[in-house]
Amino acid sequence: MEVPRLDHALSSPTSPCEEVIKNLSLEAIQLCDRDGNKSQDSGIAEMEELPIPHNIRISNITCDSFKISWEMDSKSKDRITHYFIDLNKKENKNSNKFKHKDVPTKLVAKAVPLPMTVRGHWFLSPRTEYTVAVQTASKQVDGDYVVSEWSEIIEFCTADYSKVHLTQLLEKAEVIAGRMLKFSVFYRNQHKEYFDYIREHHGNAMQPSVKDNSGSHGSPISGKLEGIFFSCSTEFNTGKPPQDSPYGRYRFEIAAEKLFNPNTNLYFGDFYCMYTAYHYVILVIAPVGSPGDEFCKQRLPQLNSKDNKFLTCREEDGMLVYHHAQDVILEVIYTDPVDLSLGTVAEITGHQLMSLSTANAKKDPSCKICNISVGR
Repeated sequence: MEVPRLDHALSSPTSPCEEVIKNLSLEAIQLCDRDGNKSQDSGIAEMEELPIPHNIRISNITCDSFKISWEMDSKSKDRITHYFIDLNKKENKNSNKFKHKDVPTKLVAKAVPLPMTVRGHWFLSPRTEYTVAVQTASKQVDGDYVVSEWSEIIEFCTADYSKVHLTQLLEKAEVIAGRMLKFSVFYRNQHKEYFDYIREHHGNAMQPSVKDNSGSHGSPISGKLEGIFFSCSTEFNTGKPPQDSPYGRYRFEIAAEKLFNPNTNLYFGDFYCMYTAYHYVILVIAPVGSPGDEFCKQRLPQLNSKDNKFLTCREEDGMLVYHHAQDVILEVIYTDPVDLSLGTVAEITGHQLMSLSTANAKKDPSCKICNISVGR
């Protein structure tokens, strides 16, 4: 039997909860907090006969949904008409009270068979810790409710974006990518001390490190994928890398074919902005069969290296030719170590523009260009 869902409980005309919400009197009803406290004029009364949910189980967690089930004593079980579900972000757990006493609980559902799916991007965000508690309720003939005590409070964390969600981001990024410009090198800017450290402590090889938490909150590569950041954007008038950088005055340059070639796979990782007109696309280049390649295959949409809107590698007249998208800023993650002897390190002549740094930058959740219709 299909499991009923709280799919669009507060807005969908087909929602099983719509009739319930319409019948709730905002003037008469005052909800209990999780400790069972309520004012004297409350329209909700407690009745010990109603079973209290216990042994709550959360399963099938995605970035914007989960299934919930629990156990109940059989006594007066047939009196239950509705469930009240209090869902809060974990950082708010100290209050553990409804934010407004004169409105219905966040989630109201008819008493359907369990487990029940809770879904909704307006109250669920990816990779976020939540607390949840449940009451059973019995709707009376006058429209008021009798409720049980609150269950125990359960904690859980929502998941990352799936490939389906990342494909939605990919499609949005393709719309603004712009025409392709030719380039020949990847480059990485750092301070002189960084390169000195690589030479002294890592045998001249730059090592992959865990990606920070910049970009989309639900991106599966944040805090998990290990790699080395490179850029490939060029100046429109010169066709060469810009002389300014937010990351340091020393630049490592390497021929594009040494990182991106027929022996590597290309993946789409993220699309975001930081309250500016600039939009960033994160791509991942992984040597075929490497640990980074296996990580990406399970989590990221793979791109055709010869034909995509962001970064291409094609053979022309026996040589590999490279192009990058003009209207987005590409951040390329290479998942294997890179020896400095494969390229050159030199000081740039431009400025260090810290305002362009993306280190742990937060995505603008209100941008209509780079957000999708799931939790931010």
